[in-house]
Formats: sequence, C-alpha cells, structure tokens
Amino acid sequence: MSDKKKDILLRVYFVYFFLCLFGLAIIAQIINVQFNQGKYWRDKAEKLTYDYKNIEAARGNIYAAGNELLSTSIPIYDIRMDLRADGLNANVFDENVDSLAYYLSYLFNDKSPNEYSLKLRRARAQGKRYFLIQSKVKYGELQKLKKFPIFRLGQYKGGLIIEQKSKREKPFKLLAERTIGYARTNVQPVGIEGAFDEQLKGRGGKRLMQRISGGVWRPVNDQNEIEPLPGSDVFTTIDLNIQDVAENALYTQLAKYKASKGCAIVMEVKTGEIKAIANLSRTEEGNYIEDYNYAIGFGTEPGSTFKLASV
Repeated sequence: MSDKKKDILLRVYFVYFFLCLFGLAIIAQIINVQFNQGKYWRDKAEKLTYDYKNIEAARGNIYAAGNELLSTSIPIYDIRMDLRADGLNANVFDENVDSLAYYLSYLFNDKSPNEYSLKLRRARAQGKRYFLIQSKVKYGELQKLKKFPIFRLGQYKGGLIIEQKSKREKPFKLLAERTIGYARTNVQPVGIEGAFDEQLKGRGGKRLMQRISGGVWRPVNDQNEIEPLPGSDVFTTIDLNIQDVAENALYTQLAKYKASKGCAIVMEVKTGEIKAIANLSRTEEGNYIEDYNYAIGFGTEPGSTFKLASV
C-alpha cells in the first residue's frame, strides 16, 4: 500500500474516531438529562406552563362611630371567554353566538349586536382562549350575564372566565377624605388606610393558572387552591355629623379670609376620642381641597390666635 493511501486511511480513521467520540458524548448527555436532570427540567417546563398566582384578599372596611361605612371594597369583574373551550363545539357556538351578541349589547349598551357577533366570530377564528368581553362589570350585571346563551354552560362548555377584582369606594365621597386616606401600589400610604394597611389587607390566596399563547395566564379552574383571608375591619371614633359641621365651618372661615390652608380637630374632652379632623388647602384656582393632613403632618408655632375650646 502506498504512503498516500496510508495517509488517507489514517485521516479517515482519525475523523471516524472523533465522530464516534462525539456521538458517545451526545448519548452520555442525553442519559444525564433524562435520568439526572430530568426532574429539574420537567419541573421547569411545568412552571413555565402552570404556576400559582397570588389572589388579593378582600380588604376590610373602615367605619365611623355610628357604624357608617367610610371606606369599603366593591367587587368588580373582568369577563373573558375561552373561544376554544373543550365543550364549546362549532354547532353550539354558531347556533348561539348571535343571541349572545344581542344580550351583551343590551346589557352593556356599548356596541351593536352585529359588532359583538363579529368580534366573537373573529376571536374564535383566531383561536383566542382569553378574549376580553368586558371589564369592570358590576355584581348585578354578572348575575344577568351568567344566564346568557353559551355563558350559561359555564367555563368548560361555554368558555366563560370570570376574574374578580375590587374597587375601593368612599360612600361619603369627600367627607373626611384625607383622614380616611389610601394605600396604593408604589405610592406613599396615608391616613387610616395607610396606618392600618396590614390589618385591612388580610392575607392573599393562591390560584393555579395556565400560560397560554401570547404569554397570557388564565385560571385552570373555578376554585382557588388557597383561599384568601379577608382583612379586618377598622372602627374609628369619627362622628359624621360633627365631621360635616367641622369641614363646613373650616371652609367658611378659610374662604372668608382667603387663607392658604387650615385644619380643625374636634376631641371629646372626657374620653380623648377624636370626633372630627378637617383639613383644607387653597389651590391656584382659589378652590379648597383636602390634600394634606395639616392636623398631624404640619408643624408650626401656635401663635396668639391658637385657642383651645372645650364644652
């Protein structure tokens, strides 16, 4: 055999050896992933598809001295639809979509029946599994909606997805607004809402969610895996009648003298209970609003006009 042929064979054997070595390395890695790292990657894949998401607990109420509601949470709902739900076959959808569109138009009065029908048909053709029907739906509207065609079949046969949220409301609007305060994400909490946030917010729950196309998470079932624990109620000594009188009296005097700001505190001398706290400041337009609690957060010398009145 010539030297040239020997050289060629040597090169072929050399390449063959490294190909075999490379193949063995791949097989070894497959075995390693399958048996040693298998559980890790399966758990990771499942977490990318399913995960437990936090559910906000119902926030506690704030009451006045006479048990009047100063601040409460009202449930509102986002209504979505899984247009590819397992039980929602073509016959059920086609026979009832126009009726559903009519009732949705009648309930929300924001689109015509034809517009709703077109949106639903288009969403089904696109395979939407988390299609927004309406947001901020009230409880009474939800009860009616549950009886609509298709939706009355529920989540699995009718594709109905209900997401509950809460909206904080002050029944007496501006009365004692700053004293009641607020607790919002990424905003400095103030007032009773801020001071008692831990007690009011309760403990959140958990719900199993599935990640679908578009990176959207949807609930797997109607039930929560860990039920949220509602927050505690807070009872104050604020007397709404005295609060109303204090705010009106403060406004009258500030407007009379065109003062930049002022506050009034009413305390029951016998018990030390605070019956009213009023705070007003003047805007550039000349209006008075309650945007800062001067009674607590503003420091100044009393001066000769500072008087303590007791009855």
